[in-house]
Amino acid sequence: MRLGVDLGGTKTEIIALADDGSVLLRRRIATPQGDYMATLMSIAGLVESAENELGQRGSVGIGIPGAESLATGLIKNANSTCLIGQPLKRDLQALLQREIRLANDANCFALSEAVDGSARDADVVFGIILGTGVGGGIVIKQQVLTGANAIAGEWGHNPLPLPNGDDLPLPACYCGRSGCIEAYLSGPALSADHHRHTGKKLLSDAIDHLASAGDTGCTASLRRYEHRLGRALAGIINILDPQVIVIGGGLSKMQGLYQNLPDCCRPYVFSDVFNTKFLPPMHGDSSGVRGAAWLWN
Repeated sequence: MRLGVDLGGTKTEIIALADDGSVLLRRRIATPQGDYMATLMSIAGLVESAENELGQRGSVGIGIPGAESLATGLIKNANSTCLIGQPLKRDLQALLQREIRLANDANCFALSEAVDGSARDADVVFGIILGTGVGGGIVIKQQVLTGANAIAGEWGHNPLPLPNGDDLPLPACYCGRSGCIEAYLSGPALSADHHRHTGKKLLSDAIDHLASAGDTGCTASLRRYEHRLGRALAGIINILDPQVIVIGGGLSKMQGLYQNLPDCCRPYVFSDVFNTKFLPPMHGDSSGVRGAAWLWN
């Protein structure tokens, strides 16, 4: 039995998978806010409760909104700031009395879709999260690529390629730089761009809905977004050349992306053919927690 835990900013979810990937148990609780020790205890409690209910012990994989430093073993780059600088893996192993595996939540998303999701037949998969932030994970032959610095797939803080007049001035990013991909392609970034061009404050899902109904301002905002996304992903394709890019996060529900992205990428891809597929996640918002379980694949 494989247990996966998805540690999010507002909710923590556990799933138990049988060897064939079927779900034995799934449960969610609220994540303790700003309290590291309470977060540890909530994860341990979920694991203990699941194992007691199912009557068996399982492997444990954890997906987190950050990464483990290869130099120190401490958590870095985490949206849940109470995790930063903490020995999360060591502390959970002590509590659970077993080895655990830990990975970034975008890596878990990509792994889930590569193992038994939309990209199950692909050797090279890039999984992207387009939501409050922009993240990514790389899976090669159903194994997560971590990288020498534990940042493989973190494309969101590269600069947007080939900025044009519509992209200027370069927007500030929370990381301290300007012009980052995340500052253009997150949900809040789409809303900010629409407001800048139209004077109207709308969330990304409303922009998509109104564009579908024929609103010209919303349609123009989506076209700018798609062309920026195409340029950004073309850079990834030129380096990684994945068979499949799986799009997750709240913006993955914008159906126009799957139709329009190939044409937005193609002019910037250094090839005479373009075969990369853009697919929605088969497992939806369950992909992250499933991928955490599959860390023991």
